Amino acid sequence: MNLELESRGENFPIAIIISAGEEWRTALKVFNDPMVKPSPIGDYFTSTLAGHNCLFYHGGWGKVSAAAGTQYVIDRWHPELLINPGTCGGLEGQIAVGEVILASETVIYDIVERMGDQQAALDHYSTRIDLSFLHPPYPHNVRVCRLVSADQDIDPGMVNQLIADFQAVAADWESAAIAWTAARNSTRVLILRVVSDLVSTKGGEIYSIGDFSSRADEVMRPLLRALPAWIDCAFPGER
Repeated sequence: MNLELESRGENFPIAIIISAGEEWRTALKVFNDPMVKPSPIGDYFTSTLAGHNCLFYHGGWGKVSAAAGTQYVIDRWHPELLINPGTCGGLEGQIAVGEVILASETVIYDIVERMGDQQAALDHYSTRIDLSFLHPPYPHNVRVCRLVSADQDIDPGMVNQLIADFQAVAADWESAAIAWTAARNSTRVLILRVVSDLVSTKGGEIYSIGDFSSRADEVMRPLLRALPAWIDCAFPGER
C-alpha cells in the first residue's frame, strides 16, 4: 500500500492513537518507517489518509498512558476525531480471532469500591460512545458492542464473571480510558479492536510476548490498511 506521508503544520483533524508497543511497531512497518518525532508521552508521525492530514500517536499501554496520551493529543492538536485501532483478547465461545469490534460502550472492570457503591464507581468510568457520525457501509464486518478494559491481561479465573456481570465478549487495557477522556473533552472517538487471541477458563492461547508479537502484526495490518475507508465513513464526501 502506497500511503503518502505528509505534514501540514500542526493542523490534524484526525488523530490515530495506537496503544501497545507491538501494535505501534506494526504501524511503523505498514507506513514504511515514517519520520517519527518525540513527545512527553509518546512518539508520533503524520500521514495523509483519504485526503485528510492525520496524526499517528503512540499513546502507550495501560489506562494511565492511554488517558494521558489522549489528553495530550487533544490539548496540543485539537482533533475533530480520535481513532483507536488495536487488538483485544476475546472470551472463548463469545467471539472469534480476527473479528473486529466497533465499541459502542466501554467499561473499566477492575475498579473495586470498598467504602461506597461499587456499581456507582463502575458507572462513573463507563462511557457510551455516539457512533451516529459514521455513515455505513462499514469497511469491515464489525461487531458493535461493549468493550471492557483493565490494567491486566484477561484472568482465566474471571472469564465467566466478565460474561455474566458485563456481558463482555472481549477485553483490552486502554479503550475505556481513551473513550472516557474523549467524552470529557466532547471529542468524537472511534474505537476499533481486532481479536488477536482467545482466553478461556483454562488459560490464554498466546500468553507469551513472542506469540503476541506475531499475532498482533497479523491482525493489525488489515485494520490499519482499512483506516482510509473508516475515515471516509466519518467524513463522507470530503475527500
